[in-house]
Formats: sequence, C-alpha cells, structure tokens
Amino acid sequence: MIFLLLTIPGQSQVGMLTLEDMYVNNTYSTERFGPVKWYKNGVGYTSLEQSPDGKGKDIVLYQTESADREILVSASRLIPHEEDKPLWISDYQFSEDGNCLMVFTNTQRVWRTHTRGDYWVLNIHTGKLTQLGCDLPASSLMFAKFSPNSKQVAYVSEKNIYAEDVEGGNMEQLTYDGGGNLINGTTDWAYEEEFDLRDAFRWSNDSKKIAFWQINTEGVGIFTLINNLDSIYPQAIPFAYPKVGTINPEAKIGVITLSDKQIVWMNIEGDKRDNYLPQMEWTVNADELVIQQINRRQNIDRIIIANAGSGATNVIFTEETASWTEAVDDLTWINDGKEFTWKSDRTGWLHLYLVSSDGKQLHQITKGEFEVIQSLGIDEKSGYAYFTASPENPTQRYLFRTKIDGKGLPEKLSPENETGHHSYNISPDKKYAIHTFSNHNTPPVIDIVSVKDHKIIRTLEDNHALKEKFASLNIQLKEFFRIPIGDSLLLDAYMVKPSDFDLNKKYPVIFYVYGEPAGTTVQDRWSGNDLWDYFLSQQGYIVISVDNRGTKVPRGREWKESIYKKIGIVAPFDQAAAARYILQKYDFIDKDRIGIWGWSGGGSMTLNCMFRFPEIYKTGVAVAFVSNQKFYDSFYQERYMGQVEDNEYGYKEGSPITHSGGLEGNLLLIYGSGDDNCHYQNLEVLVDKLIKENKYVTMIEYPMRTHAIREREGTTLHLRTSMYKYFLQHLPAGGQ
Repeated sequence: MIFLLLTIPGQSQVGMLTLEDMYVNNTYSTERFGPVKWYKNGVGYTSLEQSPDGKGKDIVLYQTESADREILVSASRLIPHEEDKPLWISDYQFSEDGNCLMVFTNTQRVWRTHTRGDYWVLNIHTGKLTQLGCDLPASSLMFAKFSPNSKQVAYVSEKNIYAEDVEGGNMEQLTYDGGGNLINGTTDWAYEEEFDLRDAFRWSNDSKKIAFWQINTEGVGIFTLINNLDSIYPQAIPFAYPKVGTINPEAKIGVITLSDKQIVWMNIEGDKRDNYLPQMEWTVNADELVIQQINRRQNIDRIIIANAGSGATNVIFTEETASWTEAVDDLTWINDGKEFTWKSDRTGWLHLYLVSSDGKQLHQITKGEFEVIQSLGIDEKSGYAYFTASPENPTQRYLFRTKIDGKGLPEKLSPENETGHHSYNISPDKKYAIHTFSNHNTPPVIDIVSVKDHKIIRTLEDNHALKEKFASLNIQLKEFFRIPIGDSLLLDAYMVKPSDFDLNKKYPVIFYVYGEPAGTTVQDRWSGNDLWDYFLSQQGYIVISVDNRGTKVPRGREWKESIYKKIGIVAPFDQAAAARYILQKYDFIDKDRIGIWGWSGGGSMTLNCMFRFPEIYKTGVAVAFVSNQKFYDSFYQERYMGQVEDNEYGYKEGSPITHSGGLEGNLLLIYGSGDDNCHYQNLEVLVDKLIKENKYVTMIEYPMRTHAIREREGTTLHLRTSMYKYFLQHLPAGGQ
C-alpha cells in the first residue's frame, strides 16, 4: 500500500529546493548589470547604479578600455520641483548631441510590457528638469524619442502623435483622428503580440518628418474580458481581437511633415486588411521609406520603397516560400545606401544576404548547412558581418563573423571552452561587445569583451553567489541526448534524474512540452524554469523534455516546413514516438507513471497527448491552452496553418477538442480568466464537451490573471503548489 503525504516542502533543508524560496523569496534570482547602453559609438557605456544616499539611481559612465568611472547624471539632479525624491528611472536615453537626458518613469503596463508613463527631460548643462506633455493626461505618453537634431521630442498619447521642444513648451499635436478604432503611432493587440510592434513611428534622418503606422480596428471582432474582482458589479474589458478566418485590422503608413503638419499616405497596393505591414524604417535617404508587406497567407514578403513626399511606392524585391515567411527585423543599409542586409532560407538554410537598393542583385554572404540565428551588424571598415549561429548543436548559440564578400569560412569568435548560449550587444563601432554567457549549470556571466579576439576587458556580473547556491543543491544536472524516431530523424531532449537516483529502481516521468513553432524547450542555457525541473526531481520524479519537429531551432527549412498546416498533428506523434523510445530504452522508467505538462502551446500539446495517447500519458497538467485553433488570433494561427478555407481538416484534426473523447487519465486544467492572449473561452468550451462525453477533470481558475498567471498576491506560489500536489496525488513520486 502506498501512502501519499501531501504536505508541500516549505522549510529549507540543506541542498533542497522549496517552492517558497523559488517563487516568493527569489532566493535563486539572477543578478543583472545595468541596463547597459553604449555611449558615443562605444568609447564608453552607461549604467544605472544606486546613489550613495539610497534615494535613487545615478547614471554612471564607464570608459570601455580603462574602466574610468564618472557619475554622468546623479539622482539628485532628477528631483522634480516640490518633490523630495528623485524620479524612478524605468528607462533613459540621451539626445544625439549629448546635451539632454530623457527619463521614462511612472510606467504602466499595456498588454505585455510597460510602455505608457511619464517622460522628463534634463538639460545636462543647465540642470533644468522639464516634464513633457504636461497638458495631457498623466502617465499617458508612449515611445518618446529625440529627433536626430536633438531639438524636439515626439511621442504618442491616447492614440495620437505629438511633438514638443526638448525643454518643454510649444507642444504640437500632429494627428487628430486617433481614438476609438483608429490608432496612430502605436498598434493594436494583434500587431503588438504577433509582430512585436509597439513603437510605431519613426523620425526622418533630417528631423523634418515623422513616418507612422495607423491601425484601424473597425470591423474586427471584439473579445470581452470580465473583471469580477475589483467592483461589486462585473466590469467588461472589450478589445479588438481578430480570430482565425475573421476580419483583420487595417494598417497603413503615413508621413507627417512638421513644417505644415500635412500627412501623405503611402500608396501601398493590395487589400489593407488582407496584407500586413510588420516593418517600416527610413532609408539613408530622408525622403524614402523601406516597408515590408506580407500577405495574409504569410508566404510572400515584399520590400517596398516609398517616396515620403508623394506616397508613390515601388516593389523592389520579393521573398516567397511554399510555407511561411517572417519579416526581417534587422535590415541594415550599407555602402552609402546602395545595399541592405537580408535573411532568407531559399537554399534550405537561413542565411545572410546583401540586396542592391534596386532589388535586382542578390549576394549571399553566409553559406553552408547551418542557419544564421541573429544578425549582429556589419562592420564595413573591416569588411565583416557578425552573427550568431550554432552549426553543430541546435541547443547552443555562438558568435561568428564572416567576410561580407562571402569568401572564406565563417570564423567562430566565442570561446571553445564555454559551451552553451552566448549573446552579444555589440558597440556601434563593432570593437566591443557586452557579452552574456550561460549554460544549464552556469548562471549568466556578463562581461565586456573586445569583439575581434573575444578578450575579456572586465566582468560586469558573474552571479557568483547564485552559482554557489546552485552548486550546493542536492541535484543531478540536466543531461542532453538525442532520440531517433525513424527516417534518420533525431529529436533533441534533456533529462533530469532524481537526486537519489538508483539504477535498479523504477521512477515516474513528467514530460515538459511546448512544441509550437514559436519556441523551444531543449536549450543549453540558464533558465529559471529549470529550478522547477530540479524541484520535481528532488521529490522523486524524472523530468524529460523533447523538441519535436517544427520547434524554433536552427535545423533548416525542411525541419520548419514539416509542420506547415499540421500544427497539433505532427508534433503530438513526435512526442509520443519519443516517449515510446524512452520507455523502451530505459529500464529505470515506470511505464505506469507517466505525466506531462505544458503552458500555452505546451498546454495544447499536453491535451493532444493526453487525448490521443492515453496508453502512454496517465496524468497531465494543461495551463493556458488553446483547445480549438479557430479561437486563436489570425496573425499567428494562419501563419502556420494557412487560411481555414484551405485547411479545414488541419484546423479540426490539430485542435485538442476534436479528440477529447480519448481522455482516460487524470487531467488538471489551469487558466487565468483575464487571459487576453489565449482566452478563457478555450477552457469553457472544452469542459462543456468533456461534460457531454462524461469525462472528468479538475479545474483551477485564477480570476483576472493574464496569460502569465502571475498577477496579484500569492499567485505563482499557489499555481506551482497546485501543480505539484496534483502530480503527487495522481502520479506517486519516488523509485519503486
């Protein structure tokens, strides 16, 4: 007989993790330096540091080579009139001439991030501190930025664009039609979520014009969240949300000339609701814009040059694929505007190219059976392109450089003895970089390096204390391996074994899944989620995660396209094949104690696996899932599944709700009722069907929590405790 003790570990024991330490006390949080901003082309960098009196933060300048330190702006200079404490600095920027500092403070979250608040400008020489937009509602300003000539600041407030002198006064409203369905200078929910487009206006190089997006959500379906917590009556929160197959928002791009406030709209061909405009920037010419237009099916990306004065446009280059394409967000002009950088997987691998300004010539820079993960810039003087890649191991990331002319082999710059993830913030002159390194057992180490030889100039943060805490834990480290599932296909995976692992015993397994093309779980980097894996392992579980085909890893176009129009179809079978291989190969795994859990797309994957392979998965926890793919937004779902009229079978077969009748095991459903991303509707519709099918599940609703389910007091601890208790009750822990 097995007796279950449902008391949750809360008191720290030597070498043991507790949920309180992980999610309340932040015992294992990482230290970060900064944020760091390059100063004057890289000769120095600035950072925020606590002022000596503890009442605010100083902006400190370090010389890159010498480390000479000076307080550039002290917190004492950022105290508004009649206030007794400095502004809290959420972000800051300097004008191009270096004479003014702008501080973003008193911020508020808009959907995912804090993008609305107050802006203040300090004249560094005179000490004058001025709040911008004083006549506008408090904390309503968004995306304020200096003009290139350092004379003005432009910003958005309540869906309209304004410009103001740097030291306040002479505020001019530049658009007047914003409000309701019309949005100027920022975006709607869908453009923000799926194209990461929030800041939606750009100064021209000569400071005479501003180009901006206008989004019109008229006709888009309205989804309504219900807040039952903060009033005696429910409060409705409606917002435009385009679901699969429904009307999309309309996007267009205009240019305002500041001298006469006239707006010229760019004449971009095609239906404005069935095409997307995910990227727009000025070229090196102050009279031209470069715009990317992607069709609704998202398999064609057109590069458009637009005349800012007349609105005339010309398609100069087109990228077309059989599946889907994604906007290039790091397009860079070089050679005095005669060429720009581009990324394409037309060879089967995502590589870096140069395209002539007329679009007629295409020159490949990187070549080979590997992918450019991120372009980090071009150094025209030395003739090198810098990028991150991982030719030999898709779970890792390294810095490379290669000649712009495409000759020779790429040169790996990251140290050979530091296997894992390397990320870089390279200085404008390409001489230095802020380098962050981590792997699965090394917390982030941040240092300044010289790019050419990767020599460490100084370490900014080594997370030494966290490394010692981690080393003292009684755990077995994550093990990476590959799983063959047929047709010479290998899937990357990791395993975490219990700290008291005994090869002669059999242990339960909890699979952690995601599986969507937007992300990956099997990466050799430091991750806060790993602590949850190690916690479960200390309780007696083996934790395994597998990256199925189609996950966002650099394994080529064939890997990517294998799941096109098959989201929720290919991936669960890959996961099941991997699970069968693991169960057959390892004698220490108990086939009768197999669990699975995931969040968002991973929640959907959990449902698909539980419903379709009940002979494998006995207990599951699905968090914030999509039960019916037609319920999700058109931007994302149609990108990978095509339009519903062309793939009705795929949408049905890939949706977990279609297969709910197959449920046999124990299933916990967790949802935030305030989830604006994957809507609570997904849970209610699924549960309604499970009731009809006489299937029994456990449900936990977190009232008015978003997709992250972390808002309001006690939420994260409660959620993780609930998950742990459910596994402990239905999937007994420990070796037997």
